[in-house]
Amino acid sequence: MREVSPAEARRIAVRAQALDGSAEGVLQTVRHLGFLQMDPISTVAPPQYLVLWSRLGQYDRAELDRLLWEERKLFEWNAFIWPIEDLPLIRARMRERWGHYKWQRWAQEFLKEQAGLRRYVLRELERRGPLLSRELEHHAARADERYVWWGTRAQMTWMLELLHRRGRIAVAGRQAGQRLWDLGERWYPETETVPLADARRHLEEKRFRALGVRLEQGRLVAHPEAVDGRVGNRVTFLSPFDRLVHHRDRAEALWDFHYRLEMYVPKAKREFGYYVLPILRGDRLIGRIEPVHDRKAGVLRVNGVFAEPGAPKSAGVGIARALRRLAKWLGAEEIVYAGRVPPAWGDSLRN
Repeated sequence: MREVSPAEARRIAVRAQALDGSAEGVLQTVRHLGFLQMDPISTVAPPQYLVLWSRLGQYDRAELDRLLWEERKLFEWNAFIWPIEDLPLIRARMRERWGHYKWQRWAQEFLKEQAGLRRYVLRELERRGPLLSRELEHHAARADERYVWWGTRAQMTWMLELLHRRGRIAVAGRQAGQRLWDLGERWYPETETVPLADARRHLEEKRFRALGVRLEQGRLVAHPEAVDGRVGNRVTFLSPFDRLVHHRDRAEALWDFHYRLEMYVPKAKREFGYYVLPILRGDRLIGRIEPVHDRKAGVLRVNGVFAEPGAPKSAGVGIARALRRLAKWLGAEEIVYAGRVPPAWGDSLRN
């Protein structure tokens, strides 16, 4: 590993994350990145799809679903999508002993306390699976005062989550966004057994390689295989879950870019907006944009565009093109500007 300058680190990070226009294909991109984080928020599109759009542009969303549920070259675990070749490493994490954090002690006690519910879930999936959670009904699954904050079916929800985390059950498909559950032994293929320490080491190595550079004690350190080079001026928008900006301290060290999600901030106190996406141009973060996809109206509404200090005036053309690409991919027929736009970019964006 070697320490690098911020300028070199920016180029390395963008190239390592395949945001330089080099990405080819959904499967290849997921393998290159190592994983995709999932989240139900779809103000624009769910992050697992938007992260791929940032790299691939116009691609077929259904391809990700096919790779997951039909070809099984990817799999879902713990709110992430992983390449199937990493299953031995994830299985090591599934076998990991419960730790000493409060939630881990609670999980261990819950599984022991709800042994009857656990047996019911596994028996029903073996007999009838794959099943949606609503197709699993048991008298013990109703929430008591300890779990009522999670909903009326809290015990069932937690049981499914914990059995999934332990690898006993697997996500075998989705119906209208809802997970289909099946037995892990029936869904996952046979794999070699990898010791937990080796799995952790391999996963951390893969993460570092995909990031290209990381922040260590105030120093920017490049992965030994990281490659520097010209990036160009490609413009795209990043999901808040995109690994280029996911580590907020690293983003500040690389770009002096302070970024946070403001959806949980009271509206009057928001600096930018509810769900704002960083704008990447080449190897620089030049601003933020708040697009909202109104699916019923077929409109991509832009609630605001914000330029970073020193952002080039000429970037408006690239941002406008990226917006048109995003609208086309989403199936929006119109782009409507409903908020502020930097004067230097206004003519390019509104024409």
